[in-house]
Amino acid sequence: MLRIDRAAYDAILAHARRDHPDEACGVVAGPAGSDRPERVIEMLNAARSPTFYEFDSMEQLRVWREMDDRDEEPVVIYHSHTATEAYPSRTDINLAQEPGAHYVLVSTREPDTAEFRSYRIVDGAVTEEPVEVVDQAPAAE
Repeated sequence: MLRIDRAAYDAILAHARRDHPDEACGVVAGPAGSDRPERVIEMLNAARSPTFYEFDSMEQLRVWREMDDRDEEPVVIYHSHTATEAYPSRTDINLAQEPGAHYVLVSTREPDTAEFRSYRIVDGAVTEEPVEVVDQAPAAE
């Protein structure tokens, strides 16, 4: 299950709507080993495409180094689909390289509907998981 606070949820949706008609992308960092998404990091879709996203390689290197320096990891990797449902495409599945991450997809095909879904993608297998939006960040356990 993905447990995410309302502010991060709203930030991801806002980013997806703002970048429409191109796909938006980014990560939500959290303390290493915690599975707690805490810090939304919007990233540039280097492909600038309505049907594909690609992290800019230099930006990705910088963001991953920053997470490493802060003892964080990518808890959520998110992007939007602009004309289709929030389900991973074959390309999304092939590009999934963080087996511990939640892969969130947001569909912006309907401007008044929030379609926000989360998946685990490991070795090409896609498993949808429930999303619980909480009023504040989950506390450390």
